[in-house]
Amino acid sequence: MKRQNQSTVVEFVLLGFSNFPELQEQLFGVFLVIYLVTLMGNAIIIAIISLDQNLHIPMYLFLQNLSVVDVSFSAVIMPEMLVVLSTEKTTISFVGCFAQMYFILFFGGTECFLLGAMAYDRFSAICHPLSYPMIMNKSVFMKLVLFSWALGFMLATVQTTWVFTFPFCGPNEINHISCETPAVLELACADIFVFEIYAFTGTILIIVFPFLLILLSYIRVLFAILKMPSTSGRQKVFSTCASHLTSVTLFYGTASMTYLQPKSGYSPETKKLMSLAYSLLTPLLNPLIYSLRNSEMKRALMKLWRRKMVLHTV
Repeated sequence: MKRQNQSTVVEFVLLGFSNFPELQEQLFGVFLVIYLVTLMGNAIIIAIISLDQNLHIPMYLFLQNLSVVDVSFSAVIMPEMLVVLSTEKTTISFVGCFAQMYFILFFGGTECFLLGAMAYDRFSAICHPLSYPMIMNKSVFMKLVLFSWALGFMLATVQTTWVFTFPFCGPNEINHISCETPAVLELACADIFVFEIYAFTGTILIIVFPFLLILLSYIRVLFAILKMPSTSGRQKVFSTCASHLTSVTLFYGTASMTYLQPKSGYSPETKKLMSLAYSLLTPLLNPLIYSLRNSEMKRALMKLWRRKMVLHTV
């Protein structure tokens, strides 16, 4: 109740890319195509893994969870951003803004932990192939998945609730593409020093620490690859791991630059580009990197397509 008395802002204005009015239509078209491709690519992965019993193993079930997160992450940000691009700026209610912030943190945090779990799964499979079935059994897999979702939920609940307690007395224009925490904090009429310490510590634990563990696991995987007798096998595994690492670096790198310092010295345009990297590009690239380069996924897709064609001709 105290927060409501202090806050006079009842809605926010998302500015998006209003500084570049001549690019609004082109950006709208590009982002709409990217959004649709992202939805379609991740939906195909979810459907293929659900329908093919041969893919019901940890590696692909992790991928299925990642696709669910990516679809959800995109759905939280992209529709609102497309509205902003089509109107140059748009209003969003106070509650609606914090709801968007909550789900950005929820799905973003979950993805951080899921990518770490996936890296551990690949590390176990490549570096310890004989004991892999015991290391990554059904119980361990379920615990890692539930742990990832639970931590994402805890992160979103704690951080959004805390930011919600700050007073917002105006102005109400958010110079960003969405209601992400750093952009909203720019408008807080309070000292957020303690929150910045929390944000820095939390980002280290949630983004930087998992990223370092992923890097260490891939270093171990690299040494295992170099010991492979087959040159073609080395090239295939190395190519796959390099693609994974590229996607992971893009996601963790830009997210850490955004959240390590909520009130950083980056320009608003730079912050928007960094936000696009992990909210737009990563969900688009993940299906391409983790699926289309995978022979089992391509085989399952072709089998599903042939089954559909047979049913269509009957």
